Amino acid sequence: MNSIVLAQAAQQAQGGGWDMLITIGLFFVIIYFIVIRPQRKQQKELKERQDALKIGDEVITNSGIYGTVRAVKDDTIKLEIATGTIIKIAKSCIVQTQAPATTESK
Repeated sequence: MNSIVLAQAAQQAQGGGWDMLITIGLFFVIIYFIVIRPQRKQQKELKERQDALKIGDEVITNSGIYGTVRAVKDDTIKLEIATGTIIKIAKSCIVQTQAPATTESK
């Protein structure tokens, strides 16, 4: 009787390896579609926005500085943060672009 129970337990233990591999594989697939894929999409969109910067665009840097693009070079831009105050920063520091402000006269 005991030998039958032990034999059944040994057979169940042998088949358990595939179940664990399938579970781990499904876990990584779910993580890919929930975390990695959307993050790559956001990075791609941010890179496209950074590459499309032009003079006059209003932007926000990763340190929270608001400014207007005054010059664009390969990897750097000159950003006017106040009247007459221009700083030079890396393009990769730009995290958001805004529509240029329009002044309406009434």
